Amino acid sequence: MTDDRKHLHTKGRLTIDNLSQALYIVNRHAKTAPNPKFLYKLKHESLKKLIEEGKAKKIGLHFSQNPRNSKQQSDVLVECGHYTFHIPPNKSDFAELPHLGKLDGSVRNPKTSLSLSQAKSILQTYTGIKEMEQPPSNPQKNRPYQKPIFKKLGERYT
Repeated sequence: MTDDRKHLHTKGRLTIDNLSQALYIVNRHAKTAPNPKFLYKLKHESLKKLIEEGKAKKIGLHFSQNPRNSKQQSDVLVECGHYTFHIPPNKSDFAELPHLGKLDGSVRNPKTSLSLSQAKSILQTYTGIKEMEQPPSNPQKNRPYQKPIFKKLGERYT
């Protein structure tokens, strides 16, 4: 990896390399996140905008490695800078794009050193999407502590 590609993130500059590195980091973290919905939305909207602007292009269709309810499912392979990503296909993609068959496991994206918070910040600046505050998942955690009430043997709880 060249030295200029390692230190591309400078505040205020949204280059294709910055955006593709941020997409790589967000995608990598989304796979293991406890609530990946926002990260996948950020990835999808960023790629959609990059494709519309001509900064990324759809290459073809791959069979999905993790199909949902069917035996086969295809994903669109998108190339952005030195990176490739998969997104769900539209109906028109099946008619317009060639099918590339199974995913080639030997092709890898280049590594990058960028924090998740920096990557999210870059993509949020680019797309304008903001992360909504999540309500606490367990409402019992926010309740004040109550002492347990002990009754004598034979008394009823009311």
